[in-house]
Amino acid sequence: MINIVICDDEQIEISYLSSLVKKWAHEQEVAINISDYPSAESFLFAYEDDKAVDILLLDIQMGEMDGVTLAKSIRARNKEVQIIFVTGYMEYISDGYDVEALHYLIKPATEEKLTATLNRAMEKLARNDGALFINRGSESIRIPLYEIKCLEVRHNYVTIYAKEEYTVKKTLGEIEKELNDGFFRTGRSYIINLKYIRKVTKSDVYLSDGMVIPLSRGLYDSINRAMIERF
Repeated sequence: MINIVICDDEQIEISYLSSLVKKWAHEQEVAINISDYPSAESFLFAYEDDKAVDILLLDIQMGEMDGVTLAKSIRARNKEVQIIFVTGYMEYISDGYDVEALHYLIKPATEEKLTATLNRAMEKLARNDGALFINRGSESIRIPLYEIKCLEVRHNYVTIYAKEEYTVKKTLGEIEKELNDGFFRTGRSYIINLKYIRKVTKSDVYLSDGMVIPLSRGLYDSINRAMIERF
């Protein structure tokens, strides 16, 4: 799932961009979730609770907080998000370099230019070591690694526990190769994200959402060492 945010103080512009993004997603067979915000402040407030943003379509001239200031705040905490400025003012182009913006589109953004920019954003997201890609039906779904709490295998099917649950026909070993060192295999059936651990005992790992994962004998020292090295 690609999380796309549109931040603009003009509702007509939000509606226009949303329609183009939805058309692009349909044509590319990409699963998306679109959120929109009428100001930089409203998005920043929501971002404090939910940092699942992959692509940010951002106006520059808005209310008290402008888009460049917002982009700097987001970029300081999120190096992966693809920032695309969509604005009517040419003079702000140089500001995009400071926040490593992917592109700068002049309003009204054409379908052709927005499509090309979104495709570039997808390519960069795919290159970043920050997501797991799975196929479900005709859709390609991107799951950010930071959203994944754990993975469980049962009868040749792996269930990925993230904001949603996804089940794919793969081995745990196949998926393990696509993860980074922030994950730890607790035995034959589970891989967990170290950042979601609340407590570890000799026999179990307790996650922050209440899940209890069995820990194979002999791995207690290894998982504690992995947590120390990771954090």
